[in-house]
Amino acid sequence: MEVLAHERTLTELDHVRLLNLVRRDRRSDGSSAPRLAIEHVLDACAIVASRQAPPDVVTMYSQVVLQDLDTGLRSKLTLCYPADAEPAAGFVSVLSPVGASLLGLRVGCVTRWSTPAGEARAAEILAILFQPEASGDYAM
Repeated sequence: MEVLAHERTLTELDHVRLLNLVRRDRRSDGSSAPRLAIEHVLDACAIVASRQAPPDVVTMYSQVVLQDLDTGLRSKLTLCYPADAEPAAGFVSVLSPVGASLLGLRVGCVTRWSTPAGEARAAEILAILFQPEASGDYAM
């Protein structure tokens, strides 16, 4: 299922925290492509209360299973804030191209992004193994 930016869903808490992150980033270093990608998501998403977040939506600190559309390889990623990013351990920043592409999408959606080298990538979200809101954690 292909998705448009306005079909993304964010929790109120994620939206506020990410807006603050973008504002801090803008003050510290001016313009950046990752920030622009996340700003687009923030501007065009549906916002819901954390307690009403659908369990099949990728929120901050959700752990997802992706399947690469070109290779068929599966990977497990956790979407996190930049300070917690550890790509080798599967923790990807929401400001990275893949992180920004995942935020607010549902299981079954296809996400597309470009690598830092400019290579186009695409993957289907197969499952959400953990979502804080579905586990009753509304402040993570």
